[in-house]
Amino acid sequence: MRYDLDQVDSSIAYKLLAATIMPRPIAWVVTKGADGCVNAAPYSFFNGMGANPPTVAIGLLADPEKGFKDTAQNILDHGEFVVNLVPERLVEKMNVTAVNAPTGTQELDLAGLETVPSVHITPPRIAESPVAFECRSLSNVVTGPQQTVVIGRVLAVHIDDDCLLDVEQAYIDTPKLDLVGRSYGSSYVRAQDTFDLDRPTWDNWDGTVPQKR
Repeated sequence: MRYDLDQVDSSIAYKLLAATIMPRPIAWVVTKGADGCVNAAPYSFFNGMGANPPTVAIGLLADPEKGFKDTAQNILDHGEFVVNLVPERLVEKMNVTAVNAPTGTQELDLAGLETVPSVHITPPRIAESPVAFECRSLSNVVTGPQQTVVIGRVLAVHIDDDCLLDVEQAYIDTPKLDLVGRSYGSSYVRAQDTFDLDRPTWDNWDGTVPQKR
């Protein structure tokens, strides 16, 4: 079956992408509006895009009738945001911040979450998240009437001390972060089910296919 995406409804395109591009990391984004209101919402069209400079990209999708949520609009208006990553112990609270609340609602209060100040930007970070990226927008790419891709430069990374194996070498105890990602529909995936697969090098290539272990 082939779907020509310029010939189907956008809801079909969304389902095809969301059900097949998985797992997707979750950007639990915190912003601050001009009125001082702190907003938070999860975004799963998200990933890291490079390391020099360190960048992330987030796909912001607007409701056809209501437009962008407060969190997304704050990014577009002010260009500062914190990406918090989501451990399994916080998925229920993260889910609360996805509620379609009225404009001006502080979702972090609804979820009973505390914040701590950022160093380089105005929006705070979620205190319980084991990883947080302080970001400032580099550019916004409008890809459609109701969607924009934000490319943000990562100014600082906060990681829980007990998840660091070596501070100088930045070795992370990734399993201890216990992060989750989005799957399809209402499903999530855990980051604990992994396997190893050595990347081949041409100089040592002997024609055999490396096996996972």
